Amino acid sequence: MRIIGGELSGLRFNPPAKNWPTRPTTDISKEGLYNILANKIDFSEVKFLDLFGGTGNHCYEVISRGCMDATYVDKFPGAIKFVKEMAVKFRIEDRMTIIRMDVFKFVKSDKNQYDYIFAGPPYGLKTIKDIPDIILGEGLLRSGGTLVLEHNPNVKLDNHPKLTMQRNYGQTIFSFFNIS
Repeated sequence: MRIIGGELSGLRFNPPAKNWPTRPTTDISKEGLYNILANKIDFSEVKFLDLFGGTGNHCYEVISRGCMDATYVDKFPGAIKFVKEMAVKFRIEDRMTIIRMDVFKFVKSDKNQYDYIFAGPPYGLKTIKDIPDIILGEGLLRSGGTLVLEHNPNVKLDNHPKLTMQRNYGQTIFSFFNIS
């Protein structure tokens, strides 16, 4: 896995895959996503939230592109340990807050607002289609902000009232939600 753009562009990281409950976003789909976001977001002015953070892939990417305030949330101890190690290795620990917690508990308890939220839940999670309503309902997305939910083709969000765009990369779909 590699960081696609920005000051850390090209740096690689290899999470230990054995026994990990994560499904990292592939480089190809991540590159497509960040090509879209680069035209919508000034990363240097973004407060970012990465839910179901896994390998930390999206935090590294937004920080590499100038984000100074990234929050990572995951409950898997192995992922937390790996992301802490990578933050030190990449010298970005001062720009990253790493939280070990169940995402749904975090969403209910966090009082911050974010400009960009990425949620990459396990594809097997039965409540994926509810995630946009949960996040938007808790007020975590700042007005004018962007929420991106990664999911597979089995999750249908086409009729969601806050959906603004979808991009399909094989078995990976990014659904974009905005509030104004």
